[in-house]
Amino acid sequence: MSCDQDAETRHILDCFRDRLKRLVQDRIKAKFREEGNISAAALLIDEIIHSKNCAQGWSRELITALETVGCKHAAKYVLNSPPEPTEETENDSCVRLIDLLQLTLVNMKTADVCAHCRALGLLTLEDQENILKLTENQGNIGGARLLLKRLVKNEAGWFSKFLQALEDTEHHELVRELRGEPCNEDEAMSAETVEEGEQSCSETMPVLPPVLSANSSLLSEDLDSSVDSSGLGACADNEEVDMYKEGEEEDLTEDDDPSEERKRDIVLRDYQMEVARPALEEKNIIICLPTGSGKTRVAVYITKEHLERRRQMGQPGKVVVLVNKVPLVEQHYKAEFGRFLKHQYSVERVSGASQLKISFPQIIEQNDIIICTAQILENSLVKAKNGDEDGIKLSQFTLMVIDECHHTKKGGVYNHIMIRYLKQKHQNQLLKKQEKSPVALPQILGLTASPGVGGAMSQQRAEEHILQICANLDAFTIKTKTFEEEEAKTPYKRIARAEERKEDPFGDVIKKIMDEIHEHADLKPLCEPGTQNYEQWVVQKEQNAAKEENQKVRVCAEHLRQYNEALHQSNTIRMSDAFRFLDKYHNEELKTKSSPDEEGTVTITDTERFLFTLFKDNKAKLQELMGKPQYENNNLAQLKTNILKEFSTRESARGIIFTRTRLSAIALCQWIQENPKFDEVGVSASYLIGGGDQSVVKPMTAAEQKDVLNKFRDGQINLLIATTVAEEGLDIAECNFVIRYCLVTNEIAMIQARGRGRAEDSSYTLVAEAGSGVAERESVNEYREKMMSKAIAKVCKMNRADYEKKIREFQMQAIMEEKVKIKKKQQKGMMKEPPSKISLSCRQCIVFVCSGEDIEKIENMHHVNVTPQFSKLFTVRENASLQERLLDYETNGVIACKNCGQVRADFSSSLQINTVCITAEHNIGLGDSEETNC
Repeated sequence: MSCDQDAETRHILDCFRDRLKRLVQDRIKAKFREEGNISAAALLIDEIIHSKNCAQGWSRELITALETVGCKHAAKYVLNSPPEPTEETENDSCVRLIDLLQLTLVNMKTADVCAHCRALGLLTLEDQENILKLTENQGNIGGARLLLKRLVKNEAGWFSKFLQALEDTEHHELVRELRGEPCNEDEAMSAETVEEGEQSCSETMPVLPPVLSANSSLLSEDLDSSVDSSGLGACADNEEVDMYKEGEEEDLTEDDDPSEERKRDIVLRDYQMEVARPALEEKNIIICLPTGSGKTRVAVYITKEHLERRRQMGQPGKVVVLVNKVPLVEQHYKAEFGRFLKHQYSVERVSGASQLKISFPQIIEQNDIIICTAQILENSLVKAKNGDEDGIKLSQFTLMVIDECHHTKKGGVYNHIMIRYLKQKHQNQLLKKQEKSPVALPQILGLTASPGVGGAMSQQRAEEHILQICANLDAFTIKTKTFEEEEAKTPYKRIARAEERKEDPFGDVIKKIMDEIHEHADLKPLCEPGTQNYEQWVVQKEQNAAKEENQKVRVCAEHLRQYNEALHQSNTIRMSDAFRFLDKYHNEELKTKSSPDEEGTVTITDTERFLFTLFKDNKAKLQELMGKPQYENNNLAQLKTNILKEFSTRESARGIIFTRTRLSAIALCQWIQENPKFDEVGVSASYLIGGGDQSVVKPMTAAEQKDVLNKFRDGQINLLIATTVAEEGLDIAECNFVIRYCLVTNEIAMIQARGRGRAEDSSYTLVAEAGSGVAERESVNEYREKMMSKAIAKVCKMNRADYEKKIREFQMQAIMEEKVKIKKKQQKGMMKEPPSKISLSCRQCIVFVCSGEDIEKIENMHHVNVTPQFSKLFTVRENASLQERLLDYETNGVIACKNCGQVRADFSSSLQINTVCITAEHNIGLGDSEETNC
């Protein structure tokens, strides 16, 4: 083309800018990731129009490029050959029609329709391949959405061909709906009846004929704004990633039911609207409301308003909802965000338990709302900082919802994310001073029932703690509400004190064993065995002994930990449970010292022989004492009295018992199930424990937790014995009694646990032994709760200037502390040591395992050893409690040292390769300059 023609093309592009940017919007990926498709297409057009360095003939190249990628319709506009106004209006009507009926159309047989559309020239070969691939990976609906998105890019005349494709694939109902014909064509109706039918149909659902006149009431005066606010626009640019369909019931046809539409309407109460107001004004806030008062529902409403506002402004919106527990991901999706918003926006959830089919950045790119664990987001932010293409940036989000935001404190993953936010905010202020464009940051919405006081002993410290949380979340304010109706629902609280144990011969035998171990290892404990202070002391002794290669003290300290746990169990559950725990531990330890099926002989040291003999000599006495019920602790009797009272005096009792350890939760459940008295009053019990593999007890899988909670909601289970995993966040059915059994932590946990008693006339009971100090610590928590309420009220009433000054001070302090921390990490001696100077040895027998040069990393997190020399040092054993399968690897066993039998690491299969994942727990890392746990 000549220079004149190039200039003319520039003018044409400018004239048809609004329409062109929609026809080619999804072709520019880089801009899309930052600001969305519309902005990306607009950027391309701007660059072309204002560029002064284009070679002669560039306009011909542009047209060829548009035709090649299937944008023939856009190419005609560039050639200044747009369709006739009537034809253009008709085409716009068809696009709008597809938009309006998308929820019905996505139920088509995608693969069949796709093949016919390809044969009719509506799709390119690349389009067909992409649609089929998406259908295979994400399901029929995902593929259908992409197909519809591609169809409307065609030049005028595509609609009739699409109808033909639907007819050929026997989608007769869809064709009739698109043509606006009656649903039942077999009925013989007069013209008057047909008109009445069409009129009544239009009242419930907009129906457009294939061809509409320019003055049709369904045509927007401003077509661009109409397309901007359409559902297809949102779904087309963010194809639904349906990766978790297994076990999930979704019925998209329910959209046609007006009652279902009403159920999805979000109606806030006055107090909820009041706390939401600053967030609706695009301010960062913390919402602090009691458990059960609808914090998450408020967040859903704010999310909906945020996305709608940005859509109306023609700006992209992207919301990430962060949670701190894997079960909360699914819960927030099904009960809140997915339930109310998935029919209008694309909502997806991701956690470490997900069997991902595509990368996290793709999920972010293709969805409007993403619910994920905070660690998933943090991992991707780290990747972006390191230049990894799989990384993402905070600037890709426009709203970040942080659930249980009181965890945004030093060392927590929430705080790691927010430190990045604060550093960028500070950097933005410098950019503005330099008259440069700042980097976009998301609006922050924090949710909590109890921010706590952070261990404060004075009102001033409590206020500083609240201000620190506000600073960490960059909150404009913290919104809360004290209202009488909620106070009326507060459970009745009582403390049930059990009499002190007069005799404890079972515990005396265990203490006698522990004293002999102390003497053997020359250890002098500073606190009473059976307490948490003793536990901390003996753990420190074990760690120090491991570093010093003092195997005598290390092994003795390890056994002392088990006896201390048994003492705690004998004080809270049955003596028989404590004995079984000790017996199982010693049997498993003895098993590691013998390898009848393996080559080689495992070494038993004199200290180990002494410890095994000591337990064996006292085993018979412990068995004898555990069979005498008069020596059982009184806590169990008090707990039994309370449970029987709740189930005897209530018409329909449902409750939760919170206990400290997984072992006690399982043992209490067994005790209840074995006692006929509980069965007589209708108790049906089960336990709920955490999913982390950090205990001697096999963790519950997410599926097992879900099954228990579902049974509890349905009433199949009416008594749940749970660890603290059930205190925060989990959607547990309303209970009419909550019992904390010999368990007191902090004011946050107390408020969270008490909040589980949401039913009318509910009770909250603390069962504790008199003189144990548990009841006294509960009183301290009650005092701290009052301090917290006063502190929040004081912060809310602060002068704005004083508040912002305090927030800035705390934020600058946090940024400086982070910089110092990074600097120290960079200067750390071990970081500078070459791998060859670092060696790992077995924690048990100090046998050399490998050097730092032998360690490789998988996915930048799993430290593995694949050298053939290493395989000669261990044997592989099955470990049922460890078996776990993820997408890219599976843990299916453990390896044990051939010399001492000590479990040394996890044995994994990753990408068809067997690897050994080194764990710090069972190995010692040694460097030339210093010694440390590895």
